[in-house]
Amino acid sequence: MQAGTRRLTLSNLDKVLYPADGFTKGEVIHYYSRIAPVLLPHLAGRPVTTIRFPDGVDGEQFFEKNTPKGAPPWLPTTRLPSSGSRSGRGPGTIEYPLLDELAALVWIANLAALELHVPQWTIGPGPTRRPPDRLVFDLDPGPDTTIVDCCRVAERLREVLIADGLTPVAKTSGSKGMQIYAGIRTRQPERPSTYAKTLAERFAAQTPELVTATMAKNHRHGKVFIDWSQNNPAKTTIAPYSLRGREHPTVSTPITWDEVHTCHHPDQLVFTADNVLDRIDDHGDLFAIVITTRAALPKRG
Repeated sequence: MQAGTRRLTLSNLDKVLYPADGFTKGEVIHYYSRIAPVLLPHLAGRPVTTIRFPDGVDGEQFFEKNTPKGAPPWLPTTRLPSSGSRSGRGPGTIEYPLLDELAALVWIANLAALELHVPQWTIGPGPTRRPPDRLVFDLDPGPDTTIVDCCRVAERLREVLIADGLTPVAKTSGSKGMQIYAGIRTRQPERPSTYAKTLAERFAAQTPELVTATMAKNHRHGKVFIDWSQNNPAKTTIAPYSLRGREHPTVSTPITWDEVHTCHHPDQLVFTADNVLDRIDDHGDLFAIVITTRAALPKRG
């Protein structure tokens, strides 16, 4: 396959990775090839962690932070300190892949890396971690709640973020919940977590029957968990436009605030690969504002 200026050898294109839909690896690669113009800017400069499904979504899956063996020599990588107990290929380091061109995206998709996860910061110059440039709130519906309940929390959160001078953007997780992002400027890596935690705890105090800011699963029944900890520099979230390794080829999809406001059934915010490609034709890149509009974090928190 020709991917930009590079020629790639692909394998097992007819292998079904989503059995419920008969969605093949070839279709996964086709999706990532088509979505690349809007996806790549949101991966640029960000070390990527993948979740690979070599035998499809019904088989075993595994996280992969280190660049896979056999990576092409043209693939850029960055070696960063490990934030966990496991070291990478060197003592206490991980060699992450950087997916900054179409060929890199196709190559990683050919490894059945369905999910792409990225941090809220970029690197450079060299293997140095820059301060965060994105704020994220991960809204996770607990038992007996759905993304509809997340939408109601998201609307309240939007009002506060706008009042604080930020420009919030919503996207589905591609699974059960959704995330709210805003482009930010800060020199302090810990500030986004502090700010997000303050808002999450305020929401939980105001409406304890609807919202929790506590990670413990036994506190989540009938509530939306506002996960502020995704702003920790050691954590990652699903990239916009990434596929998910669920039963169907659903996608983490940027959505309009009108869609958030009018959502009254979970099915309204379920988007598959084909849906998302059509949405790009209609809406363009709804997530672009996270790059183009960045504001200083307010003093609160």
